[in-house]
Amino acid sequence: MADEAPRQATIFDVARLAGVSHQTVSRVLNDLPNVRASTRTRVEEAIKKLRYVPSPAARALVTRRSRTIGLIATGGPEFGPSSTTLYFNAAARDARWSVFTANMVDSDPATIRSAVEAFLRQSVEGIAVIAGHEGVAEVIAGMDLTIPLVVMQATPRTGLATVGADQYHGARNAVRHLVELGHRHIGHLAGPGDVVDARERERGWRDELAANGLPARAIGVGDWTPSSGYRIGRECELDDLTALFVGNDQMAMGVVHALSDRHLSVPGDMSVIGFDDIPEAAHMAPPLTTVRQDFERIGQDMLTTLLSRIAGDLDEIPQALPELIVRESTGPARQGVSR
Repeated sequence: MADEAPRQATIFDVARLAGVSHQTVSRVLNDLPNVRASTRTRVEEAIKKLRYVPSPAARALVTRRSRTIGLIATGGPEFGPSSTTLYFNAAARDARWSVFTANMVDSDPATIRSAVEAFLRQSVEGIAVIAGHEGVAEVIAGMDLTIPLVVMQATPRTGLATVGADQYHGARNAVRHLVELGHRHIGHLAGPGDVVDARERERGWRDELAANGLPARAIGVGDWTPSSGYRIGRECELDDLTALFVGNDQMAMGVVHALSDRHLSVPGDMSVIGFDDIPEAAHMAPPLTTVRQDFERIGQDMLTTLLSRIAGDLDEIPQALPELIVRESTGPARQGVSR
């Protein structure tokens, strides 16, 4: 005979263990006043011990609030959006908010509107969006919602609460590092053209080169994957390039592989720099110089901003500046390059 699933704890179980009424437990759960600190502590310890999860529907009946939020994550399973989603959900759990999540590869307007409408039927108090592709935020903002909306996006937009890392200046810092190493011919492998982050990184590359009077030459457009980096790295004309700024670390992995197959050393023949600082970056051969984004902070900032908007606070959180991480894949420019 199969074992029966363990019974889920109820509010009455919590009350019995804490030695209080179920009404007192409800007051603690809903952050209501007039509960002594010692009593609140006993209730919180009982909740943790029993692993009690309050019903959003029951809570909404009492408080007329659901303490639920919606999260829409668009795009593929790239490291950055996936990490942000995990940290956003972790921060929400710590704050005792429930999250309904809609992950979608297709970000057409009809699919997005359907997800938002499903959230509204669940009585969410706010919606967060990880906008992997251009136009996602505009579709949701155009629905004229009566609840707060926060978007993870590289470029702030008037009238829309945005959170994220400064992709543009992160890219400029990466290219400046290469210029300071003596590189004068720095190519770029860009990410998908419909992704705001990819365009901001390309814009930073172009502007930093222009500020130093240097030419800009793109070697291709990838899809964030190592396979696309490898394919473009094998097929592209390198000519007099001595360095490559690659749109993300996964594509940089493919590029380094391709350069090795072309009997070119990194960084001896070609310096390579990526973006994101994925866990594998430090363990590549050679370890990859890259631009680190703090995805944990971004996820937490998204939640903080959304909950602040729900509470009526409209203060903005400034964009974080990604950090340049210098490793062994970049070095001084090789003189007299001829290929």
